[in-house]
Amino acid sequence: MTVPYQDTSELRQAVIDACLSLNNLGINQGTSGNISVRVEDQMLITPSGIAYDCLSPDMLVSMPLDGRATTLGQLKPSTEWRFHQSILLSKPHMHAVVHAHPVYCTALAMNHQEIPACHYMVAAFGGNSVPLADYAIFGSEALSNNLDKALADRHGCLMANHGAVVTGETLEKAMWRMVELETLAKGYVTSLSIGHPQLLSDPEIEEVLRAFSNYGAQNK
Repeated sequence: MTVPYQDTSELRQAVIDACLSLNNLGINQGTSGNISVRVEDQMLITPSGIAYDCLSPDMLVSMPLDGRATTLGQLKPSTEWRFHQSILLSKPHMHAVVHAHPVYCTALAMNHQEIPACHYMVAAFGGNSVPLADYAIFGSEALSNNLDKALADRHGCLMANHGAVVTGETLEKAMWRMVELETLAKGYVTSLSIGHPQLLSDPEIEEVLRAFSNYGAQNK
């Protein structure tokens, strides 16, 4: 099992660098995304409404994972802190959560479409589809509950009329999944525009899931 992170300036800077990478890659825009990492019984999360290129390590917000939103003396945490907290609590082997508004993922989410087994990389998210979480207003407990349901046996999902969220055993792995998810969504949207995607069967996806146990990026 991956060991939880320690709260260091290096880790905090790595979170900021990951945020900047999301924007540089075109995965996210402005300050709409957010990232959290587990640090023992706490989580570090990006603050609300501050441009990523203005962040410094001391600006990241430390919060307990036991449900109390205690941030006295710190900046206001991301409005999405509830679902970050809930996901990390419900997935003890995952130590990072990345949320963003990638264009192709968001386009599918606007149409209330999940991503079926159109490509073997669907298995990178834990099953034969990337599910769609039901809509609820951002920052709400209802949204957190919807995401918990969608992510019960998955490492990522789309969010109806919103965006996407992924988990990772490490921050690097969560970032890898977010890039892979947008790439997958782009391929799926493109395939829909030129015809009818031929889906892989459940046994074929199960074969990929077994193969992924030794897949390079999966073992970061």
